[in-house]
Amino acid sequence: MYLHGDGIVGRVCEKHEAESYFDFKSEAAPEETEILAGVDASSVVCVPFSINENFEGCMEFIRNGSNTPFTSDETEMCSILSMMAEMYIIKAAPLPDLKVHGDVIMSAKEIRKSFLSGGTISEVLKGVNIDIFNGEMLCLLGESGCGKSTFLNIVGGLLNADSGSLSFMGHEITDMSEEELTEYRRDNIGFVFQSYNLMPNLTAKQNLDLIAELVKEPMDTVEALELVGMREKAGSYPSQLSGGQQQRISIARALVKKPKLIFADEPTAALDYKTSIEILTVFEKIKQTGTTILMVTHNEEITHMANRVIRFRDGKTYEVIVNHRPAKAKELKW
Repeated sequence: MYLHGDGIVGRVCEKHEAESYFDFKSEAAPEETEILAGVDASSVVCVPFSINENFEGCMEFIRNGSNTPFTSDETEMCSILSMMAEMYIIKAAPLPDLKVHGDVIMSAKEIRKSFLSGGTISEVLKGVNIDIFNGEMLCLLGESGCGKSTFLNIVGGLLNADSGSLSFMGHEITDMSEEELTEYRRDNIGFVFQSYNLMPNLTAKQNLDLIAELVKEPMDTVEALELVGMREKAGSYPSQLSGGQQQRISIARALVKKPKLIFADEPTAALDYKTSIEILTVFEKIKQTGTTILMVTHNEEITHMANRVIRFRDGKTYEVIVNHRPAKAKELKW
């Protein structure tokens, strides 16, 4: 199920009219559809989807592994299947609402960012619009260089946008001073990065104690270690811990601040599958506490446990996917 983004999905959501590309790989097909849904598609049909006449998003029908495009009759059948799905959902037991409800805790409007490299200006973000809902887990998905980490650094107050507006809980933070941004990060944001960034000469608990001294009402550091399953390692130094254990400590360090949002940039990229699932299970527990999580990843499987997924492409939001039944971390396979 897809909601508004750029490209074919965005147009169908905006116009509530079906679109199709019968010869998906031809030169006539717009460049914006080349990696639609991340598959090697030969033909695509995208139709609007409604429940009880209320527009909910759109459905994609994708043909791959074949050079034979959808026929006109098959395209009509896709629309019929969409209507049949609506009838089934109405008749069946009620499903959770496909739309995301709740207060908007952060709103980014027309965010743009460019960098100067080797005498050439490269525009990394090209007018990004994203609302983050309180208590949700939101994943930013995309290949390296698409702008997702740059966006994370901007909403995290680590980097200034060139233009656009950014608000947090109704307060504009776009033009904050460095001192105000420091307070914003300290009081509201917890960061988890691919690199653990622990102080090597401090124990696990001392790493947390250091952060606890900076905030007004910190979580008990032992409680934070308990939450991530690392209480027994409180007296260990980073060099005595595995990569997964160090990442758990870095998550606990973020939790000590009792942040309203946790921003995680590829937190499992350096870990093996088993350890990654353990780390994602920790995020699952954090989500259950009502903390909002914004996670950047290139691993599409991880996005199945999010409430929403925003796919980035070439500095823009390409499509928005709503998971009305997010997967458990232990259900993920890659």
